[in-house]
Amino acid sequence: MNTPCHPALYEVNARVLLRHLAREAGRRVTLDDIPDAWLAGLAGCGFSWVYLMGAWETGEAGRRVSRSNDRWLAGYRCLLPDLREEDICGSPFAVAGYSLHPDLGKPEELTRFRDRLHRHGIQLMLDFVPNHTAPDHPWVRDRPDYYIHGTEEELARRPQEFSRADLPGGPAVIAHGRDPYSGGWPDTLQLDYGNPALQEAMSAELQRIAGLCDGLRCDMAMLIIPEVFRQTWGQEMEPFWPEAIETVQREHFGFTFVAEVYWDLEWALQQQGFDYTYDKRLYDRLRNEAARSVREHLRADPGYQDRSVRFIENHDENRAAAVFPPDRHRAAAVLAFLCPGLRFFHQGQFAGRRKKVPVHLCRWPEEPADRAIEEFYRRLFSCLRLPVFRDGEWRLLDCNPAWEGNPSHDGYIAFAWEGEGQRCLVAVNYAPDRGQCYVPLPWDDLAGKAVRLNDLMGPAQYDRDGGGLLFPGMYLDIPGWGCHVFEVAGE
Repeated sequence: MNTPCHPALYEVNARVLLRHLAREAGRRVTLDDIPDAWLAGLAGCGFSWVYLMGAWETGEAGRRVSRSNDRWLAGYRCLLPDLREEDICGSPFAVAGYSLHPDLGKPEELTRFRDRLHRHGIQLMLDFVPNHTAPDHPWVRDRPDYYIHGTEEELARRPQEFSRADLPGGPAVIAHGRDPYSGGWPDTLQLDYGNPALQEAMSAELQRIAGLCDGLRCDMAMLIIPEVFRQTWGQEMEPFWPEAIETVQREHFGFTFVAEVYWDLEWALQQQGFDYTYDKRLYDRLRNEAARSVREHLRADPGYQDRSVRFIENHDENRAAAVFPPDRHRAAAVLAFLCPGLRFFHQGQFAGRRKKVPVHLCRWPEEPADRAIEEFYRRLFSCLRLPVFRDGEWRLLDCNPAWEGNPSHDGYIAFAWEGEGQRCLVAVNYAPDRGQCYVPLPWDDLAGKAVRLNDLMGPAQYDRDGGGLLFPGMYLDIPGWGCHVFEVAGE
């Protein structure tokens, strides 16, 4: 399958989707019942990937925790005032086994779903949770040596980080999964990567599930690199990812690994073999900082950027429509999704949904669609379907003062794409106030030509002299949070 250099991915919560379809159909539905028209619609938007979040089996132990944690329950009821117990299905990241969850259908339905996606030119991505398992994973009873153990004294002193398990050999204290900066996750148990047998078993799991999909999003992937594992647990471990990834990709050519990663460890995981790593830093800068910070981030090495996952929401972050005011939402989306890398979109994002759904739930609240946001994304996807944005070459451009004493150029971010016989200029005034600047275009052959600039995101159309576009550059006067995506054609 021919995947673009800069693909687009759509994340869908499998359990929420099927519950929604079941309500519409008035009966139980499974993966086989997902309409082909829905898959065709995603293909029509230009998606190369569907990330089916929450496909794996979860156990009763995880559900019990999700249904009894008072703090979590308060959040569920705030979102769903008519909350019912069956709405709480447990976290999909407390995995009890890497087989299709029975609520989603029979195991062979996952293979058929993947085949149907392939017929639409879309690849399937699933989850891999390397750091921990559900408390009722078979390994807890059969291979307790695969887990981090504690003492009764540690359980008494830090009950949020340990739990007691009744095992065939007698009771044991086992650690909950966690990171070095937070308490334990009470619906999980921590795997011990200092044990070579556990590493071998997890590598075998990777190889097995790689036969069921085309790529894996690896949850909190940085927790099992040696320095982080040592910081969290005070134990040494041999590196896991390089050999495990190489083994899978040797058997499954082109298989894709995506790392959820934070704490500036993105480059480290790219070096360990990941094809793509989350770009949380860009998200944070778009959300909290000014244009200069975003611009500096985009000066990173091109090879690093090509392997970055760009997003403005996902199942872990709050909804973009709730975080960003409408104008800034549109500006942030243009910057995140028209720069290079893997473009990551989230179920409900296009409709402007504002309420974040905890991963423990399988129902979301009813919300009206935001027609203005829907129209914006319709235009954005018309851009993303163009070959120039999928396989072209990208470069960041300078934004120079429009006149002496006017600092508003510092609010601009501009870049160019070229490929497949097409050229585009993306320019965003990522600031609250109107600003002006000159952006010199990078194409010397425009000199002496009449150039037409047609805005792919709006009605603007300009005719300019090519020489002037080279120096002093394209003059821009854009309102706060405004943007243009110009197709640049010389005549």
